[in-house]
Amino acid sequence: MQNSLKYELHDVISGKSQVRFGAIIQTIASYFNNGAEAGSKVEITKQIREQETKRLEVFISENDLWINDIDFSQYVSEGAEQRVFLKDSEHVLKLNDAIYYSSWKDYFYNLLFHNYFFTDTAYELLGFTKEKDVLYAVVQQSYVSITQGTDLNQVKAFLGSNGFINTRNNDYFNPELGIILEDLHDENVLTRNDILYFIDTVFFITDEFWTDRKD
Repeated sequence: MQNSLKYELHDVISGKSQVRFGAIIQTIASYFNNGAEAGSKVEITKQIREQETKRLEVFISENDLWINDIDFSQYVSEGAEQRVFLKDSEHVLKLNDAIYYSSWKDYFYNLLFHNYFFTDTAYELLGFTKEKDVLYAVVQQSYVSITQGTDLNQVKAFLGSNGFINTRNNDYFNPELGIILEDLHDENVLTRNDILYFIDTVFFITDEFWTDRKD
């Protein structure tokens, strides 16, 4: 069962299988795919990250993906990794500089994994913007109105039933898939009418994920 799921995720990353709002994300991930796989053994230096960002900016320009009309007056909140703005009554915009990830490709893999596991809060990549020479991905996500506080024990039980083991605090690991899922505190998992909505996830791929790879 888990191997089958792993194969499905391999296909999502490679672009062989569709996922909600995945097409442009898969295209960009493939653009970066030069045969090197994401994983704990891949060392991304600051220089490589800067080169990767420049390469991404070329892709953005060539594909007309720059966004210059963000209404910064609709600011809602921010965390270490992103800023949130209200777009309309049903959507928010999130600006993310991928600071949590060693590479931009790892960030795009995170988006694909989120959209695979949590389709109701899937990220739609609209484009990119720059502010003070920092590149940000601009994603749109459905706005979730909460009706009650989130019980983290319910989060733990839900993830546990899907193979994710709580390793510490709000961090999880699926040993059979080789996927880490972090930072699932009660501001990143919301509750509406007793249903959990995962609005901010941080997925990391470990080397185990690439074992038994289906090509």
